[in-house]
Amino acid sequence: MSRLQPVDPATLPPEGRAVYDKIANSPRGGVRGPFLALLHVPEMCDRIQHLGAHLRYGTSFEPRLSEMTILLVARHFNCQYEWFAHEQHAQKGGLAQTIIEAIRERRRPDTMKTDETALYDYVTELITHNSISNVSYQRAHEAFGQRGVVELAGLAGYYIMIAMTLLAHDLQPPAGTPPLFK
Repeated sequence: MSRLQPVDPATLPPEGRAVYDKIANSPRGGVRGPFLALLHVPEMCDRIQHLGAHLRYGTSFEPRLSEMTILLVARHFNCQYEWFAHEQHAQKGGLAQTIIEAIRERRRPDTMKTDETALYDYVTELITHNSISNVSYQRAHEAFGQRGVVELAGLAGYYIMIAMTLLAHDLQPPAGTPPLFK
């Protein structure tokens, strides 16, 4: 159960309702998860949702790779809601189920495409060691270019912030959803 009172759109102040409506009418298709917490601070919520929309839908990464990044972050922080919200997007985006399961099991996938390997090493080193080896950075740079390595760090960082929001306020998947990992 969330530590916060549920957000009732009808009782939001005008600036909160404007942000709520902006999110509800975005490609996200609704207001849920971290935004239910963030709406308690409308200006912050608006800035975060705007950045998130760009990082999720406006980068040079196809969904297969964006969602792989999000799953790596979700699993690293044991963020059940983030995993719940993005596993299906990873599947629809074309990420192999064997890769999804390996990430869930906290192991390196046995078989990955070249770009997936570069992304896996870059993101995993960053969130595990707070740094990236020169070899992994160079491999990611070769796979994604300068823009891509900057976007990739931003994407991982954004979803770390989202995981922290979800975890701090104990926002969980819908009732009855079995634990996705331990």
